[in-house]
Amino acid sequence: MTSPDPALHHALARERAHHDRCRAALAAMAEGARDQVVTGEDVSASGADAEVLGYHLRSHAKALRELPEGPLFFGRLDFADARAGGAGEHTGQRYHIGRLRITEHPAEPPLVVDWRAPVSRAFYQATARDPQGVAVRRRFGWAPGSRGDSTDLTGLEDEHLGRGESGAGDIVAREIERPRVGPMRDIAATIQPEQDDLIRGDLAASVCVQGAPGTGKTAVGLHRAAYLLYTHPQRVKRGGLLILGPNRTFLSYISAVLPALGETGVRQSTLHEEIARHPVTGTDDERAAAVKHDARMAEVLRRALYARVRADAAGALVVPDGSARRRVPDDELARIVAGVRAEEPPYDIGRERVRGRIVRYLRDQAERRGGPRTTAWARRIERARPLTACLDAVWPRVRPEEVVTGLLGDPDALARAADGLLDADEQKAVLWARPPRSWKSARWSAADLVLLDEAAGLLGHPEGYGHIVVDEAQDLSPMECRAIARRASYGSLTVLGDLAQGTTPWAARSWEAVLGHLGVPEAAVVPLTTGFRVPRAVVELTNRLLDRLDVDVPPARSLRGDGELSFREVTPGGVPDAVAAAVRDALAREGSVGVVAADAEVPRVRAALDAAGIAAAGPEEPGARVAVVPAGLVKGLEYDHVVAVEPAAIAEAEERGLHRLYVVLTRAVSRLEVVHGRPLPF
Repeated sequence: MTSPDPALHHALARERAHHDRCRAALAAMAEGARDQVVTGEDVSASGADAEVLGYHLRSHAKALRELPEGPLFFGRLDFADARAGGAGEHTGQRYHIGRLRITEHPAEPPLVVDWRAPVSRAFYQATARDPQGVAVRRRFGWAPGSRGDSTDLTGLEDEHLGRGESGAGDIVAREIERPRVGPMRDIAATIQPEQDDLIRGDLAASVCVQGAPGTGKTAVGLHRAAYLLYTHPQRVKRGGLLILGPNRTFLSYISAVLPALGETGVRQSTLHEEIARHPVTGTDDERAAAVKHDARMAEVLRRALYARVRADAAGALVVPDGSARRRVPDDELARIVAGVRAEEPPYDIGRERVRGRIVRYLRDQAERRGGPRTTAWARRIERARPLTACLDAVWPRVRPEEVVTGLLGDPDALARAADGLLDADEQKAVLWARPPRSWKSARWSAADLVLLDEAAGLLGHPEGYGHIVVDEAQDLSPMECRAIARRASYGSLTVLGDLAQGTTPWAARSWEAVLGHLGVPEAAVVPLTTGFRVPRAVVELTNRLLDRLDVDVPPARSLRGDGELSFREVTPGGVPDAVAAAVRDALAREGSVGVVAADAEVPRVRAALDAAGIAAAGPEEPGARVAVVPAGLVKGLEYDHVVAVEPAAIAEAEERGLHRLYVVLTRAVSRLEVVHGRPLPF
């Protein structure tokens, strides 16, 4: 925004000069961090302390080096002076707000305050009614795509909260409506109060965000991750932070957000990648997959595993001890095994408890007759072959693969484990038609990997994360939720999703069930219903679908009154040419174009665009101007212009096709054009 106003011109000049100063200070910080790494390598400390210090210094230097180019601040807070009061320790202070703290010297006031710092909260929360000590809130307008040159600072807006002025302003509106070309952007400059409340929630408290399309739930989850890393660096980094997305396309789309906020090294993965013990080489039909993803399979697997525990399988145990022979009667052995079994520890821990209690029994026996025994004696008894052979009989070692193979490859074993849980048809559905000779030659399906992870969890708990952000959680099966819960056993969860966008056969219809399987039934469910991305006309259209989706979610509303919605009706045979024409129209405008069709229709659509001379990429290339996207992969993505191809075909392609269509229609940021040759399903 430019203006001949001399006061504005002068203010912009001062702010550009401040940005130049910040840029120089940041360069000095990066150089200083590099020098600290060199100095830290020669630190005089214990090996462990030096290693920890070196890791910290290298991580800090790496984060500063990898910070993406861009503006260093987006806002400013001017706190009231002493006469106005209410500003407390910040009276008369002025703070620029940006994505990370920038200072010329650690002991001096910062040139830029991190958006996550406590004082920055007023930037998002202060209003004319509750100014929180703020006299003026300033927002800066930067040229689109700016790499951080000071000349790109083109405008500013001031809200005088002390005078009762408060509102989003043109700069916020333009930032929200800016064209979506390339990967997902951070929203640090445009966070709304209800989003800020979620982002700054307590680390120990899990939260579930039921977010309508375009309400920023994914961005909220990522900014919450950045906030927790800033506020609780030791606690979160000690356990690690995991971002779970539905697929690699989605993760590629969001990959730039955390680095832009100064956070690198955060693991961003899919659940499949987290649990993949083997490549997926087998397939399941829908019935088999549905049963394998059902929560009842957890108990079936538990029964199958513990059926291997046989207290009466070994008889009495006799262990040589020098010239003596120590004996554990069969009834005492059965009592030990039963006692451990009743405690329900992880299977592998249970085996070692049985070993330890047998050794304790033998030690008590030996000490009654010959006095105290040493630790070395106990270790020798622990390794005695008769004891190990006894353990192998009563509590045998087992791999997760052996548990699952023994269950799905043996109808009798499955019948025993599934008695009262799965009916005969369900058992038949999950049985392997051709059992492998051993687990090493098994062809594992995607659903089998979920069972393998459950079995592995029964054997021993996996290492947990300090915090996990789970996106598109409405599509998780009960068994997938259990896999995540095991990894969150030492931390908390941020659960993101929209029940209306549930498209898997096992998609949730209530958050209560999902949160129960995730192990956080007490988590608060917070709705986000105000959209900043999807135009109002599109939201009004998709709200008409909600009544047909069999989920209890509130209708969305949009603050975007600038978008367009249009329909292009043609004969069924004319759809491909009409799609090409719609894409040409979209290319005449600024922004990205997403052409979304039923998965089976994608080759025909792509051929039509090729014939029309329109270059189109796939969804895995987030920076492309035009992308042809199967409806099954469009979830979580967004495009300025969406061409939705034949909605009836999308709705008919799968069991929850109307949910899929709801997802497709809500990907548009500026324009949605519906091309169809058949009657519309809404």
